Amino acid sequence: MAKASSSMVTDLTGGNVAKLLLKFAFPLFVSNALQAIYNIVDMIVVGQYIGGAGMSAVSIGGDILHLLTFVAMGFSSAGQVLVAQDVGRRKMDSVQKTIGTMFTFLLSTSVLIALICFFIRHPMLSWLNTPAESYAFTMDYTVVCMIGLPFIYGYNIISAILRGMGDSRRPFVFIAIAAVLNIILDLLFVAAFDMKVMGAALATVISQAVSFTVALIYLYQHKESFGFDFKRSSFKMDKEALKKLVALGVPMAIQSAAINLSKIVLTSWINMSGMVYSALSGIYNKVNMMIGIVSQSFTTAGSTMVGQNLGAKKYERVPKVMATVGICGTLIAVLCTIALAFFSETIFAMFTSDQEVLAVASILVVPAILNFFGSATRSISFSLINGSGNTKLNFAVAIIDGMISRVGIAALLGFGVGMGCQGFWYGDALAGFMPFVIGMCYFISGKWRNR
Repeated sequence: MAKASSSMVTDLTGGNVAKLLLKFAFPLFVSNALQAIYNIVDMIVVGQYIGGAGMSAVSIGGDILHLLTFVAMGFSSAGQVLVAQDVGRRKMDSVQKTIGTMFTFLLSTSVLIALICFFIRHPMLSWLNTPAESYAFTMDYTVVCMIGLPFIYGYNIISAILRGMGDSRRPFVFIAIAAVLNIILDLLFVAAFDMKVMGAALATVISQAVSFTVALIYLYQHKESFGFDFKRSSFKMDKEALKKLVALGVPMAIQSAAINLSKIVLTSWINMSGMVYSALSGIYNKVNMMIGIVSQSFTTAGSTMVGQNLGAKKYERVPKVMATVGICGTLIAVLCTIALAFFSETIFAMFTSDQEVLAVASILVVPAILNFFGSATRSISFSLINGSGNTKLNFAVAIIDGMISRVGIAALLGFGVGMGCQGFWYGDALAGFMPFVIGMCYFISGKWRNR
């Protein structure tokens, strides 16, 4: 196997921490923003041309799709950390084994998950209390997205490889292609061809397929420079690499699944209140998605930097990484808060002209603002937890944050206190601060130095 050239690897173990982090995080932020935008465009186009029933379908279908990607998110994040740590240790042979193992394991898993979910698609929508008015639309959206699941997994694999090596620019290019194409196809399929919600789903899947294909072609064309030859034997799962990937990936996948499953539970409860609140849930999720891209971007950049510096045993740089992540996330949360506090009606009207939905949309403002700051604090802790590869702590956070606190607080406020849907959204927002508490305890203990 060829040795990876320095052009494919960015050393994050030396130089100014803040400058390196911002330089690495900015393309991540823009690429995640583009990804969020093309998801939001689905909601906006459907909301304006179809109405509340379409918004409800995109909201529920989107929640299902996020749940189905839990393995991709967890294991690609694990692969990114493993790549980053081995890059820090200069062990490029281990990097190549991780790459081959990730490809085979995750793409196979995506096909299996898609098949299983296709056969239980009707019970899934029933479990979610899908409103009758949006049931057919939701089924169309969900089935089409299931077909595109391998493309989502494939893109996550390639992005994890590049980001683990310190390259955040090329994933931005790939997702930019998907974002632009998705917007064009949304308008073409939904507005021009009147394909309803299925058109929005097709636009998403086709754009993801094109993005993955372009990324794969890029890697193949540059296979010599990053050291993976794409021969059939290279895709054989390495026992040691798979062991490491599973050890770190399972807790991260459970963390992703637990959070998404808890949101599915909340969606099910909200759907019991009818189509208006189901559509409102879609707006809440999309607004929070915008701040989520900040958290995800800085978590990805921070965990990569932490991973490389722990691999190089430069422990003194880790607190600086966490502080920079926290300051940047908080500043953006403040800006988002100001925007939502003063322009909430304008922001909500972007999604729909349905007056029934807009009449009650103001109840989302405070829970959304709480979620802005919860996302900012989460990125600090996950930079350390993910970057250090602490599997046990990842598992603990998954259960506490994903299920116990979110579902528990939401049930207490929604059912116990009688706040209804508003209580469910407050519960979701307040639970977002739990990872920060756990992460700070881990940091103070100093055990991350021994990873």
